[in-house]
This record gives sequence, C-alpha cells and structure tokens, in this order.
Amino acid sequence: MPGSDFIREAVREDLASGRFNRVQTRFPPEPNGYLHIGHAKAMAIDFGVAAEFGGVCNLRFDDTNPTKEEQEYVDAIIEDVRWMGFQFEHVYFTSDYFEQLYEYAEYLIKKGLAYVDDLSPEEVREYRGTLTEPGRESPYRNRSVEENLDLFRRMRAGEFPDGSRTLRAKIDMASPNINLRDPVMYRILHVPHHRTGDKWCIYPMYDWAHGQSDYIEGVTHSLCSLEYEIHRPLYDWFLQQLDLPGPLPRQIEFARLNMTYTVMSKRKLLRLVKEGYVRGWDDPRMPTLRGMRRRGYTPEAILDFLERVGVAKADSVVDFALLEHCVREDLNKRAPRVMAVLRPLRVVIENYPEGQVEELEAANHPEDPSFGTRKVPFSRVLYIEQDDFLEEPPPKYYRLAPGREVRLRYAYFIKCVDVVKDAQGKVVELRCTYDPETKGGAAPDGRKVKATIHWVSAAHALDAEVRLYDVLFTQPNPEEVPEGDFTSVINPNSLEVLTGCKVEPSLASARPGDRFQFERLGYFCVDPDSSGGTLVFNRTVTLKDEWSKIAAKV
Repeated sequence: MPGSDFIREAVREDLASGRFNRVQTRFPPEPNGYLHIGHAKAMAIDFGVAAEFGGVCNLRFDDTNPTKEEQEYVDAIIEDVRWMGFQFEHVYFTSDYFEQLYEYAEYLIKKGLAYVDDLSPEEVREYRGTLTEPGRESPYRNRSVEENLDLFRRMRAGEFPDGSRTLRAKIDMASPNINLRDPVMYRILHVPHHRTGDKWCIYPMYDWAHGQSDYIEGVTHSLCSLEYEIHRPLYDWFLQQLDLPGPLPRQIEFARLNMTYTVMSKRKLLRLVKEGYVRGWDDPRMPTLRGMRRRGYTPEAILDFLERVGVAKADSVVDFALLEHCVREDLNKRAPRVMAVLRPLRVVIENYPEGQVEELEAANHPEDPSFGTRKVPFSRVLYIEQDDFLEEPPPKYYRLAPGREVRLRYAYFIKCVDVVKDAQGKVVELRCTYDPETKGGAAPDGRKVKATIHWVSAAHALDAEVRLYDVLFTQPNPEEVPEGDFTSVINPNSLEVLTGCKVEPSLASARPGDRFQFERLGYFCVDPDSSGGTLVFNRTVTLKDEWSKIAAKV
C-alpha cells in the first residue's frame, strides 16, 4: 500500500527529526481465532510501511490469554500471512517475554508504582468509577513495597486461587481517562499455556504486555486500530516509568475496516460457527481469509481493495460491492474461460450425424492469447441452461424459443423446431436443427442472430456440484442490530447448492483452488470437497458489477 497517508507522514517526520534512524513494525494478532479481512488491513499497513521505508516487520503472537489461545490458530495465522504474500523477518510470541515482563513489573513495584490488590473483579469495576465520576482508591493501594513484592512473588508461586488477587499500576483514580485508573497488570489464572505449559499461573494483561513487547523487539512504530487510541497514554506511561534507554516505540492508530453485509467481531463470528449458521471458519460466506481463499478470492484482489479503501483516522463502512469489484477485475485477468451448465436442459440436434464428434477450437481467454486454446467436443446431444429457453418469450427476450435461431458459442447456429415435455408439462428436451455452414458462429448469407449461448456436449460433460453464495446478512449493517439479535438478519438464501450440473471435460484436471470463469455465469473456484469423480465449485463472484453502477451514481 504505497503512497502518502498520515501514518507514512508521521514515519517520515520521525526519520527526518532523528527520533528514529530506522523503521520496524510488527503484526501482532492474538492466536484465539482465524484472521479476517479486517486483520488483512492491519497486515497490509504493518508490512507495507516497513517495506516502503526499508525496514523490518515481524509477526508476533500476543498470547497472554491461555483460556482462548491454541496452536491451531498460530499455524493458521502463519499460513494466512504467507498466503497474503507477506514475508516476516521473525516469529515472536509475547510469551517469549514473560520473564522479562515479570522483572519489569517488580521494577515498578520497587518504584512504588504498582501494588497487589485483593479486590474482586466486581469490586475493581465498582471502584473504577464512570466516565463522569472519578474512581475510588483501593484499600490495598498503599501497601508497602516489601509487602507488594512478597505477595506478587507468592502469586507467581501459585499460592492464591484464580481471581483472588491482581497486580495493578498505581496511576490516578481520578483521571478522566479510565484506562489510567490503576489498570490491572497481572491476574491469576491456573490454566496451562499453549507454549509455556504450567510454568506460569499469572498472566500479563494486554495493555501491560503490549508496549514492553514492542520495546524488547525494537519496534519503532506500533501501528494499531483506532480503539487503542484511548490506551495510548497508558502505553506511553508504562514505557516511561520503566526508565528504559531510548528510543521508545511510538503508537499510531488508524481506523479499522468495517464492511457492509458482514460482521468482524471474533465473538460474533465464533457464534456463527458454533451455532451452525455457517459450515466453519473457512465457509466461503465468512470474512475470514480462509473463507475468502476457499471462495476463490486472490490475495492481489484483497490488497487492491485495501489500497482503494486507504488509511484513515475515522471509522467508516465500506460497501461489500467494492470488494467484489476488485475480485472481479483481478479474476478477469487471470481466470481461464470454460463452459458449464448449472441447470441443464437437454438439446437434441436432429440433423447432426449420430455418433459424430467434432473437436472445436475455443480460446482460454479471449483478451489474452497467451492463455492458448483448448478443444471442446461437440456432438448431437447437448445441454444448455434452462434459462436460455422460453416457450413463450416476452418482448426483448432474444435467447432460444420455438422457431427461433441462436448461436452456440464456438459452434453453430441452431433453431428450435420442437419441444418435449414430461407428464407435468415441464419442458425436458428441445429438438433443434443446426446449420453446418455457420461453424465458428458466422452465417455465409450474412443473417444475424441476437443471442449467443453456452453449452456442453452431453456425452462428454462432467458431473459437478455448484455452490452459489450471496451475502450472509440481509441488512447492510448487521453490527448495528441490538446485541444478540444480529442472527435475526441472516440471509436464508446466502447459499444455494446445485447438483446435477454439467461442465466441459477440460475441467477433469482441475484441482482445489483453481479458478475459472464459467462463460456468461461468473467466476468459480474448485472446492476441496471435490472427490469421487464429482467436482465441487464455489461461485466466487458473478459477472454483474454492482460497484460500477454505484460509483457511476456518485
């Protein structure tokens, strides 16, 4: 994400003033879930700023909450960062610094700036006050340094039960910034950690670990989302009170990514998974990077989207249609074209020789000759889309109808001469004739047709299942639905599964993750569920571009 924005301007100023003589950032996810596109924005900023200034960006896992963190998420995050195309110098963990953080905490106790508190979590909240009322000092706030050191060391030794004591910073209970009202630095949790096992039973709070971990690693610019702006005074206070040799890292905040028709809260995403509204974290309807990858999105399209959104200081909501537009533009350049019929209607060409098969030449990409060509079999019996035929067509319907002629893509003109129906009156087969002089799609006598439709040869087509995805919510801002009710606006039609689809035989070698444009239908990606001779495709995005229409109106 090259260019100019307030973050890059701040970095330039810091380099020019001599505050820093280098640039180092970090991407610091907590390993308690899978990354989503909001994390991709932070990732692009963290890695992008470092790269632009010839610096370093490391991957750090802020693993300070053992009740929610797992190695599974660590592995998935590393995979997702690499899939996005970012290279990190090192992989660090906040748990690498538990001993150093503990020593820092003892230093603050010795300076009289931290104390062990016996208030319960409920009492801590009560004593903290409100936005309009100052807090009250804990009755344990003025313990001696010696007593605090003794209690803190006994906390570490495991003498006290969960929640019975905390270590708090001694700052200002009357501060207008609630985060400075003696924030908790450590809590007791007798829970094994995914990396340190049972070594620790006290764990640092994020606000305490954040800045010190940045300093230990040599981070110059700690780039955070906007909700951490109010935490910045605490970030700075901890670093300054530790009397560390400079330079100290600088925190800069940016607006997080919010997008229509989705939710970004990990808690809400977890609920969607656990309650079965989606099929897992990699469900193609999810905003997770794993879901987007399975749906067929490319890292390049996501980065293009993030560049267009830009870096801002104020929160806003971006239209999901812009992301689809970027995906569509990217796949238009990289996806080969094939033919597939999702809702097959059988067509018999009565005057085509029985048993004859032609291999027609088809371009893999009409705009890029480097993609080459392929052979598409043509025979007497074909499948076309049900939507490409109407027995009683309305005005301006130009596709196939009784007595009407259309062009078959790469093939011939055909005319419908008869219709076969089942006992319920449903059209199940068309009888057609073809004009052998129109091979390649042009008539020698110059006559024109108003429609070209796609098809597959019945004898050669492969069976496929196709999953058609739509937005997960019916309202553009599901986050604004009252707490607990966001599931009430889930789109019941966000997934339609089509079986019995037919695709051309060139797709026999397609593998999970391969992307194609199904001509006239959209962009599709092979799903990992493909097995047993049946291909499964996810619709990535339609060919219709809503964003272009929206942008044209602005």
